[in-house]
Amino acid sequence: MTHLGVVFRPQLPPERLRTLARLADDTGLEELWLWEDCFLEGGISAASAALAWTERVRIGVGLLPVPLRNVAVTAMETATLHRLFPGRVMVGVGHGVQDWMGQVGARAESPLTLLREHLDALRALLSGERLTVDGRYVKLDGVALDWPPQEPVAVFAGATGPRTLRLSGEAADGTILTASTSADGVRRARRLIDEGRDTAGRSGSHQVVVYLLTATGPDAAPRLRAELAAEGVESVPDLGAAGDAGAIAKAVQRLADAGADSVVLQPTADEPDPEGFLRFAAQEVRPLVP
Repeated sequence: MTHLGVVFRPQLPPERLRTLARLADDTGLEELWLWEDCFLEGGISAASAALAWTERVRIGVGLLPVPLRNVAVTAMETATLHRLFPGRVMVGVGHGVQDWMGQVGARAESPLTLLREHLDALRALLSGERLTVDGRYVKLDGVALDWPPQEPVAVFAGATGPRTLRLSGEAADGTILTASTSADGVRRARRLIDEGRDTAGRSGSHQVVVYLLTATGPDAAPRLRAELAAEGVESVPDLGAAGDAGAIAKAVQRLADAGADSVVLQPTADEPDPEGFLRFAAQEVRPLVP
């Protein structure tokens, strides 16, 4: 089954989250995803509030920029969420936007090395291991969580380029793809992820989450075109979806057929009715997606 979600974009003020999280819960939406874009809203604080306000919807954080955090802090916060809300938390980590990382003095000389070290340590800590690590970026001396998750948990990695996609296959349990990923892009990502998994001898499932830029309503097409142009990807074929529930469901199905396990509808930054968009996703699009 393809999971369907919606992004709560941090262009909305934090005080809007409560209403939208509860609406996601009430309408039966499977996933609500949050972003930690600089310098808008904190991913862990927003996720903990959304989880506390709801009963069943899964909350994803996609993603936490690893240059901003010591891996022990990432592990502590992730483990706390999983113990408080078992089965309802999805946390992803990634490079972060390099310009933003530079603004706060955290830009890494080798983002790929940092992400690999962070992923390896994070997964080990969440598994209850005691670690001593002397890496290029990650340094731990006999560190273990007193309260690791009670069940195995998946760690997601955000990835776009080939090397990071292969790394995600090697060192993460799932991959988050941006809304700049077409169906063909999902297929390429799956191939690269599988190459990484083969290299590392990984088995089992590897969930792929992809955002789908989505607009509905009478001005859907021009709003979609404007956002794609603003992101510099207007020339990429088959990106985004605009129209009624049938049109959006077909776009979701194309991504699912290409290898996506979860498709997360990403409203445009100027979406005039976020609550209406969420209801549209849960009540009109969801029934059309197998």
